[in-house]
Amino acid sequence: MIIPAMRYDDPDAAVAWLIEAFGLTEQTIYRDEHGKVGHAELRAGEGTIMVSGPRDPGWLGGTAADPLASPVSIYVVVEDPQGHFERAKAAGAVIVRDLEQMDYGSDEYSARDLEGNLWSFGTYRPSA
Repeated sequence: MIIPAMRYDDPDAAVAWLIEAFGLTEQTIYRDEHGKVGHAELRAGEGTIMVSGPRDPGWLGGTAADPLASPVSIYVVVEDPQGHFERAKAAGAVIVRDLEQMDYGSDEYSARDLEGNLWSFGTYRPSA
């Protein structure tokens, strides 16, 4: 099992937006003493995405997140790519690849979230 962990400058806004725009569902949210999201686990289909806020430079050897420079993207399998695409557009997702049918049979599109992370959604399921 692989569980992506994503850091956001504003994890509260990110959690709310990911639920609204991409249809993720709240699994668990841990808040700090001020009520801010410290750690969240959101369901995406059969998978889980962990969301947290920024960390001090050097934490786990890293630097601040730079989504537009990141070589990583998240792919989520969805049953209704057209409906998902319309929902994301309506919520203000930046569409970087329109919904299209790929030569390998998947219907999919790609979008950036409110902080620039790249997400793709479609019907592609890797073979077991």
